[in-house]
Amino acid sequence: MDWSFSRRGLFRGLAATGGVLAADAALPAGPIARAQAAAHPGWVFGRMTGAEALTEALILEGTGCVYGIPGAQENELWDTFKQKNLPYLLVTHEYSAACMADGYARSTGRPGVLCVVPGPGVTNALTGLGEALLDSSPVVAIVGDVATGQKARPFQVHALPNVDLLKPVCKCVYPVQTVEQIPGAVRQAFVAAAGGEPGPVAVVVPYNLLIEAADFRCPPPAVPPPPFDEAAFQKALALLADRTQRVGIYAGVGCQDFGTELAAVAEILQAPVATSVSGKGAISEGHPLAVGWGYGPHASEVAEVAFAGEKMHPLKTGVTTLLAVGVKFSEVSTGYYGNPQPKHVIHVDANPCNLGRVLDTDVGVHADAGVFLGRVLACADAVRRPADQKLAARIKQLKAEANRELCAVAPGKCGVDPLAVVGALRRNLPEDALLFTDVSVTEHLAAEFYRVDHPRSFFNPVDNQAMGWSVPAAIGAQRVHFGKTVATLTGDGCLLMSAVEISTAAREGLPVKFFILDDRAYHYMQMLQKPAYLRTTATLLAHIDYRAMAQAYGVAYQEIGSHAELDAKVRGAVCHPGPVLVRVVTDYGNRKVRWVEAVRKRYTGELSAAQKARFLARIGSRTLSLKPANND
Repeated sequence: MDWSFSRRGLFRGLAATGGVLAADAALPAGPIARAQAAAHPGWVFGRMTGAEALTEALILEGTGCVYGIPGAQENELWDTFKQKNLPYLLVTHEYSAACMADGYARSTGRPGVLCVVPGPGVTNALTGLGEALLDSSPVVAIVGDVATGQKARPFQVHALPNVDLLKPVCKCVYPVQTVEQIPGAVRQAFVAAAGGEPGPVAVVVPYNLLIEAADFRCPPPAVPPPPFDEAAFQKALALLADRTQRVGIYAGVGCQDFGTELAAVAEILQAPVATSVSGKGAISEGHPLAVGWGYGPHASEVAEVAFAGEKMHPLKTGVTTLLAVGVKFSEVSTGYYGNPQPKHVIHVDANPCNLGRVLDTDVGVHADAGVFLGRVLACADAVRRPADQKLAARIKQLKAEANRELCAVAPGKCGVDPLAVVGALRRNLPEDALLFTDVSVTEHLAAEFYRVDHPRSFFNPVDNQAMGWSVPAAIGAQRVHFGKTVATLTGDGCLLMSAVEISTAAREGLPVKFFILDDRAYHYMQMLQKPAYLRTTATLLAHIDYRAMAQAYGVAYQEIGSHAELDAKVRGAVCHPGPVLVRVVTDYGNRKVRWVEAVRKRYTGELSAAQKARFLARIGSRTLSLKPANND
């Protein structure tokens, strides 16, 4: 009979509690208990501590890695992670833990997991959780809390209102009150995070429950079927069947796992397909009907022309019926709500609260994107259009023109044009590489010009615009994508938000390629400030010795100072077997960015007459001033 056990396992929790767990909680299950557990596959079954039950729940949910920092309220849990061989990654900051879990989720399509202590652990993680919430990314946050019950005393360390702090940035929060609730709450959190419109969910566990023991009989959670509004679908189908209308598809992150279906529907409808920023890759941008991101003046010019038709270029007609699937019309992806209003709009989304919020909508279909696309394919004969060779030829021509623009970037006077960096990354990264961009002006250049041919391979912090997101998010993805190339495209200002996390990549040997655009300024803010104020304020950054930084963090270093060495050094960084910090000396020069120009125009157009007068008066007085511009 196998009665092997360790002294450490028997006395686990001694330091934290000043006592010993009951022997029957620590001893391994006997043959009867093991037989009962074997009869319940997929259950959290048997006598164990709260920490053990929580860990078993994470394992059963297929958790690939837990990101975070242990602390007083969770040391028992982290020790159990190690005992049960659940992969984990120590980070340097809880903001990074949330971003890493987000990067894991976006790149795998499965909920990412972070584990933080209450108080500062929670508050540090809020920004990253907010990014996951607004960008529809499934994340499960395991949060320790102060003691409850007989252990509850006043003025405990980290005794902030942790549940209330988490509620605004989570789909839902499960506060655990008894040890028996732990595994059920965790497993339900995974269902909630991935269901409907994905997003972050938190499970808050008082630390004293982690060391209590109980008999668990926790089955797998019930997973509700994906939503589908049949009546609304029939209305949408009738609109799509009207062959006098030209259909265009606008696909969001909800389509990322249904690329085959999306392409097939586009071919049946002979519809150009544009995506949101988060939707890039849902259809290969090499597909004859794929036109890039957005479809207004802020986004891909190919998409704008293909959707506008004869209004701009000699296509027979523009899009009159928009089929928007798995997408929100958010401020960033629409260029400050700049997407044109088609004659008809069909909006499909798993979250009914997103339907018809921005554009006038004929039919709002509460449905899962994959189910909707599958049903359209089942009704293909009712909506099929003949092949439109002129449309395909025009899209091909427009793409060729955009590619020539990408290849003809002129060198900057003092460094490399950021658009040239985008082109070099696309030429030299493997086709299936994962690229994480950040909140710099170059995020819009990458969205327009970086061709994406695989789902879940291009990532951007879209709607919370959390600076510094790309560095930890890329590390989180690299931790579970062994053998894939992972890279960031990050501005120098964004890097300062999370640069220390590069030390984590070095410590773990995670070969992320960190490309840093260095112009010693918040150039994004300069582009927004100068036209409005004729000067910049609080935009200049300190000079950083990036070579010394790389050496301090323990990663390789590469520096790119001119266009002539761009491709060779990008290739060298990509081929290096470990993490690399690449400083790109950047000169934006007069580089125009469609998103910035379009948003500025729309924002100015919405100012009142009095507001415009104040801006013009201020600009006029500064134009006439004899003092030099005060830029800092």
